[in-house]
Amino acid sequence: MNAKPIYGLLAEFKEPEKLVEIATRARESGYRRIDGFSPYPVDGLAEALGSHHTKIPVIALAGGLTGGLGGYFMLYSSSVAFYPINVAGRPFHSWPMFIPITFELTILFSGLFTAIGMLALNGLPKPHHPVFALPQFSLATDDRFFFCIEARDPSFDEEKCRAFLNQFDPVGVYAVDET
Repeated sequence: MNAKPIYGLLAEFKEPEKLVEIATRARESGYRRIDGFSPYPVDGLAEALGSHHTKIPVIALAGGLTGGLGGYFMLYSSSVAFYPINVAGRPFHSWPMFIPITFELTILFSGLFTAIGMLALNGLPKPHHPVFALPQFSLATDDRFFFCIEARDPSFDEEKCRAFLNQFDPVGVYAVDET
C-alpha cells in the first residue's frame, strides 16, 4: 500500500490495439476518469475514451454571437444614440454600413472564444503532469502506449484497478504519485 496520495495507475503496452481495447473495457466497467497516451494518433482511441463529444462548437457559437451582437450594438449606439451625425442625408440607422465590422467582430470573437475554450477544456497550459515524473513514461513519445485510471474516479480502488489493468497483459502497471 502506498502511503503517499497517488494520481492514478498507469499501464504500459507495446501495441496500440491494447490501448483501444482497455479503454473500451474500462468505460464498459464504469471508469470515467481515464486517459490514454500514445506517440501518434490511434484510430478509435478518442471514441473508446469517450472524449469525442466536445463543447467547442457551442463555445464558438457563443463567441460569434457575442462578437456579432456586441459589434452591431457598438455601431448602433454610436451612430444613433451617442453621436448622431447626418452624412449625406442617410438615416442614422443605416444597417448596411454596420455589416463589415459586425462580420469581422463575429469572426474575431468566435476565434478567440474557441482558442481560449480549447485551452480551458484541455486544462492548458499545464507545464507539469504527474505522469511526467514516471521514468517509463518517457517512452510515450517513442514506441509505448500508456493507459491511466485516475484516483479521482469514483470507481477507483487501487487493488481492483491494478487487477483490472493486469488482465490485459501490460508491460507494467505503475502507481503515479500525486506531485
